[in-house]
Amino acid sequence: MDYNKQLENLALNLFKIDAVKFGEFTTKSGIKTPVYFDLRVIVSYPVVMELISHLLFEFLLKTSEYDYFCGVPYTALPIATLLSVEAKKSMLMRRKEAKSYGTKKVIEGHYKLNQKCIIVEDVVTSGSSVLETVKDLRNEGLIVEEAVIILDREQGGKQNLEANNVSMRSLFTMSKLIEILVNNNCITEQVGKEVKSYLNNIHAPAVVPSVNRVNIPFEKRIELSTNSIAKQLFNIMATKKTNLCLSVDLTSSTKIIDLLEKVGEHICLVKTHIDIIEDFSDNFIMQLKQLGTKFNFLILEDRKFADIGNTVSLQYSKGIYKISEWADCVTAHSLSGEGILKALNTCTNTGSKGVFFLAEMSSEGNLITHEYTEATVRMAAKYPDLITGFVCQKKETFSNPGLIQLTPGVQLDSLKDDFGQVYNTPEKVVLENGADVVVVGRGIVASKNPEAQAAIYKDTLWKCYMKRVSGKLE
Repeated sequence: MDYNKQLENLALNLFKIDAVKFGEFTTKSGIKTPVYFDLRVIVSYPVVMELISHLLFEFLLKTSEYDYFCGVPYTALPIATLLSVEAKKSMLMRRKEAKSYGTKKVIEGHYKLNQKCIIVEDVVTSGSSVLETVKDLRNEGLIVEEAVIILDREQGGKQNLEANNVSMRSLFTMSKLIEILVNNNCITEQVGKEVKSYLNNIHAPAVVPSVNRVNIPFEKRIELSTNSIAKQLFNIMATKKTNLCLSVDLTSSTKIIDLLEKVGEHICLVKTHIDIIEDFSDNFIMQLKQLGTKFNFLILEDRKFADIGNTVSLQYSKGIYKISEWADCVTAHSLSGEGILKALNTCTNTGSKGVFFLAEMSSEGNLITHEYTEATVRMAAKYPDLITGFVCQKKETFSNPGLIQLTPGVQLDSLKDDFGQVYNTPEKVVLENGADVVVVGRGIVASKNPEAQAAIYKDTLWKCYMKRVSGKLE
């Protein structure tokens, strides 16, 4: 049986099992349509599923080179599974949202960087569902340049995918499907004309090509920032060629100053916990600021504000520490709601301060869920002039290239301490997890030669960053 005859057979089978419906419907893109393609029913018809997967493989995939299939959740998953078996190729699964427990993965399966994955989808209107899957796969370091589709509704989806560097091939176009159904008296010529008229006049909205922030160099991201501290930090990193943040968790101000004199040239940011210093004084703050100017680094007070707005305002600007007078930026939780950002924004109306909003933590067993992280990112979007970036562990946490990902919990060798702090290697946090600024504490502070160790971290982290933006991941 030739290709056209097999397509005709499939079209008639789809009509017979009510996978092609005529009437008044609304697509995911919000478009009103007189025809609707519903492949969810095919799970009850194994012969039809087998025919679809066979045609996709024989006529669209047999000569292609690829390592994996990934079906767009959820309708295309059964087809992707059958294709995987027929082609003897591995399959990956994308979750619509990451689990809040266990591995917390978005992409399930075993895969390696720079291997090629083909997307499998049932119907394309605007292409938005395909692009959501493409984004998550590319975020994992996979190459995604091709999608195979059962039906192209011919309403702009193919063009949207091509604009995002994804080529699309389909078994049917809507025009071809309608032609087959009319020729076989499944629908009248009048219905066929109405559908074709609809296709000529109604198009899906364009999907803007996605920008992967982790591939953009720091100097270009300066232009994309709205927060003044983020602009400064991007500039410092690009100029000094360092994305190392030193966490000075020492209780002696003298020891902190001595340490910064040794390592200041290697860092872009110093992170303090001011309330653990036992000999705090105004003179210490003066010396800290002078070193920041001398070595060109910024100061982050890791206060992790988490109270109601009024209390946070006082904690930030009053008391013996007067954090607002010397810290370039601070950390804060979203736990208490938007009032915390309103308070900090009121105290920083000069536009010269910044906030790293805490979206994820590196400690084992922390209670932050995927939903909490998403809500934190949405909340931050309301304060573009205040937010410098996010304290987080994954590049998928946010997409805005003008913001900075600050990732703690890093040592040259991955391990875990006695208090549940989980450490990752520089390669993992920069190349895989998308960190822009990497926080190192005990790996340098507790070293016998902090200056030499800081230089090693600086060089290692910067090489990882340069490898990332060059796109030469191995």
